[in-house]
Amino acid sequence: MFNKKIAFIGTGVMGTSIVKHLLKAGYEVTLYNRTKEKAIPLIDLGATWADTPALASENKDIIFTMVGFPKDVEDVYFGDDGIFKTAKKGSTLIDMTTSKPSLAEKIYEAAKEKGIMSLDAPVSGGDIGARNGTLSIMVGGDEEVFKEMLPIFGLFGSNIVYQGKAGSGQHTKMCNQLLITTNMIGVCESIAYGMKAGLDLNKVLVSVSSGAAGSWSLSNLGPRILKGDLDPGFYIKHFIKDMKIALEEAEKMELDLPGLHLAKEMYETLLNKGYGDLGTQALIKYYNV
Repeated sequence: MFNKKIAFIGTGVMGTSIVKHLLKAGYEVTLYNRTKEKAIPLIDLGATWADTPALASENKDIIFTMVGFPKDVEDVYFGDDGIFKTAKKGSTLIDMTTSKPSLAEKIYEAAKEKGIMSLDAPVSGGDIGARNGTLSIMVGGDEEVFKEMLPIFGLFGSNIVYQGKAGSGQHTKMCNQLLITTNMIGVCESIAYGMKAGLDLNKVLVSVSSGAAGSWSLSNLGPRILKGDLDPGFYIKHFIKDMKIALEEAEKMELDLPGLHLAKEMYETLLNKGYGDLGTQALIKYYNV
């Protein structure tokens, strides 16, 4: 497995940490990112730069993608300089972008026609999980391909679950995002209430984090909110994209999700105020505390 050559498309907040784990494990990694400057720290660590997704993917065994929006996924796979222009037969595509389940199915079918394997493998855990190598990875595609890629996933993930056929990883990520949306409302409303009540919020977090109200968002993002640290582990603008995907999928299934509608409206209010590049914990700004 360690003689596999890897391409990694998209070195954002989480992608950068994942590439570091791959490099540390001794893999040869070629990068493409829309903004080269963001990839320079990884190039300094030994990664190789390519000018397009197609050039990055040429003669590679495993091709990771982790970009922003479904349109970006379409471009890096199917565009004029996209992955399918050069990906070789027998290679494996792994899209870790949170994207549309239908797009994951489209990539899977296009790959299959070319003798290429494909997995949709969105992740959860934010910048902290990526940095610590403890991401949750939700995988759709063929199970035998999943099993073959497990050693790679294990370099940056600790909760790695095969979910089913192509698109299942993305559907599972929608379940994950649904839990986060209303949970972040609860976290921020609790902190806003405590602030108004004049409580010592650090003590409040000690009391409530380990009980029935505990959650990853409360334990990891609550302290950031108290410090005024609203930097992104995950961008608001990308979170809204995920909520829109979930609402589209829910509509297809004739499922009403009022909590998701509310969260989307609240985050769009912040987006319209120019906070799209802040982390999801910046929802605290909605409460003006």
